Amino acid sequence: MVRSSIQWLVLYCLLVAATAARAAREEPSRLRDTEDGQFDMSDVLLSHRGVLPVPNIITEPAIGYGLGLGLLYFTAPKHEDGNSDPASEGRELSPPNITGVGAFGTGTHSWGVGVAHFHTWMDDHIRYFGALGRVNLHLNWYGPQGNANAYQLSGVALVQQVLFKLGGSPWYIGPRYTFFDTTTRFGPVIPSGINHYERDVKVGKAGVVVDYDTRDNIFFPSKGTYAEFEADFARGGFGSDDAFEMQTARGYHWMPVSDKWVLGLRADTGFSQGDIPFFVQPYVNLRGISQAKYQDRNQLTGEVELRYNITPRWSVLGFGGLGKAYGNVHSFSDAPTAFAFGAGFRYLIARKLGISMGIDVAHGPGQNAFYVQVGSAWR
Repeated sequence: MVRSSIQWLVLYCLLVAATAARAAREEPSRLRDTEDGQFDMSDVLLSHRGVLPVPNIITEPAIGYGLGLGLLYFTAPKHEDGNSDPASEGRELSPPNITGVGAFGTGTHSWGVGVAHFHTWMDDHIRYFGALGRVNLHLNWYGPQGNANAYQLSGVALVQQVLFKLGGSPWYIGPRYTFFDTTTRFGPVIPSGINHYERDVKVGKAGVVVDYDTRDNIFFPSKGTYAEFEADFARGGFGSDDAFEMQTARGYHWMPVSDKWVLGLRADTGFSQGDIPFFVQPYVNLRGISQAKYQDRNQLTGEVELRYNITPRWSVLGFGGLGKAYGNVHSFSDAPTAFAFGAGFRYLIARKLGISMGIDVAHGPGQNAFYVQVGSAWR
């Protein structure tokens, strides 16, 4: 497993080096920041002449080792001049419009493809997000004894969301709709602990989203708060085969503790009621822990991250967190505690957009993983 990780890392480094070399040959002058002379892709991305490639080495234990590639295309909002530099002028960084396409595949024959778009209007008073994708995943469901039960999850997913800013405040509110047409397959025996199992399930949820956002930029904040509360209702009228409700709340806060140090705090909760499919239930999400390994009716997660800015471009960070999933398979007191910790680094690759890229290496119960990150891992 360690040898496979090294091979993937070498391949990633070669891919990034090739991408940078090609960009440097095509537009050498536009890949240097006029402020500090360092490698920077702000002008290339904002002048509509290029995309940001995001190669990803997948070490997610839930789906195995693999590779993914995303392409992100940026445009400045209409009120912004693509040649302006809000960071140097002391102005707040407005979120850019982003269109992304991506695909991934792993050694377990899991794969996925998708397209997404984020757009703002009226000086960031309206925020739209939409995504469409198809996946075929080979996963594990963990029962009351913590044993892994292999299953296949495939289907098409759609997300649509529009948020409206409340006056000049940092509050946003609006609707979100999610649809997932799925097929799940276990082996010859359905594991105990799964109630009302159905092979083919349509999940259609409509809900209300409330956001609070005072971050200095949406990619890799150094100060400010982002919080979101969402209440979803799955009903037949929204295209769902089962009726259930979900409530999620998450909050991230970044505070400078000195000129070089930034402290980040994260709290994440999820609750569900009704006839909810097992694969939709809330789960603990921490770097270094297999996705959905700790999954149940409800979940609580907390995480701390400490960042040190070596230079204006380079930073290193350490993180650690705990979480619990409970409510059906386990009571809160009996539920195992999930934990993970690790370290990483970032490079400010597009200063005018506030975009940093880097790698996080994490350790969880009995496993290690690393992740290619665009900005913060908290989204």
